[in-house]
Amino acid sequence: MAPQHRALSVLLTRPAAQADRFAAELVKRFGTRLHPCISPLMVPEFFSPEWPDEPYSTLILTSETGAEAAARLRDLGHVLPEKAICVGDRTAEIARGLGFDARSAKGDAEALIAVILGSDDRGPFLHLRGREARGDIAPRLAAKGRPAHSAIVYAQVAQPLTAEAQDLLAGHDPVIIPLFSPRSAAILADFGPFSAPLLLAAFSPAVAEKAAALAPARLVVAERPDAAGMLTAIDVLIADRAS
Repeated sequence: MAPQHRALSVLLTRPAAQADRFAAELVKRFGTRLHPCISPLMVPEFFSPEWPDEPYSTLILTSETGAEAAARLRDLGHVLPEKAICVGDRTAEIARGLGFDARSAKGDAEALIAVILGSDDRGPFLHLRGREARGDIAPRLAAKGRPAHSAIVYAQVAQPLTAEAQDLLAGHDPVIIPLFSPRSAAILADFGPFSAPLLLAAFSPAVAEKAAALAPARLVVAERPDAAGMLTAIDVLIADRAS
């Protein structure tokens, strides 16, 4: 009889909706080889700020939460452009579902800036961003002759680890942790150190830089900054563990 292998635990620290969706993708791809544990490290708090009154041509959305914030502001009566340029496919998908005419830059902040500078859209642009957003998108666009403003429309408020997550990290079995942002890596590191060997999948080199503070047993950077890239990085971690 073939030996039964114990499922590897995967700690998902994204906000609840994104974590639930990624857990479903893990089950679809890896079946019972992985056991997801959801412990969101951040929960969004939405704001209703003021911004300069301009005839904006296009929204800039750099996260799913930013797309949700845009819809909330629109529903509160703020006048927003229907057109949006989004950092990646998932943000664009969420924005389209909320009624925006959204296009994906299929990458990160650098890809988004390149797409805008390579387009005929002269702006002005309105970047609806989080309090901890990186990339300085609006000032960089303005410096290139594309007028842009930013408005902080949400914050991701840090949350404690769940009891199940604490138990996993205090154990001695390896734990796979997909990390999608530098801030989530930094927040998690603040709860450490942990006794469990950490197998980390980082969304980007910037995330990997922050994740180094977790002293991982193994760290893999996704070749593409999207969910498919992260699933592949997790596949590498599993294969490394089995070899």
